[in-house]
Amino acid sequence: MKIILTLTALSALLLTSVFAAKPYPLNYCVVTDNELGSMGKVVTKVYGDQQIKFCCKPCVAKFEKNPAKYLAKLP
Repeated sequence: MKIILTLTALSALLLTSVFAAKPYPLNYCVVTDNELGSMGKVVTKVYGDQQIKFCCKPCVAKFEKNPAKYLAKLP
């Protein structure tokens, strides 16, 4: 029972952080400049208080190596 409550609380916290984040303002990937959806399913992550959308999973790893470089592209 304790595990279920903990998982429920964790899930609620994660969902709250995604919905509380600033929405991603671009219609293209911040890493490659490819149109979102052009490489398949869009990947969405939250970095700090900002939602970031990527054209594919490999872009997430590139972003995480140097987030400041890519965050500077946001308006």
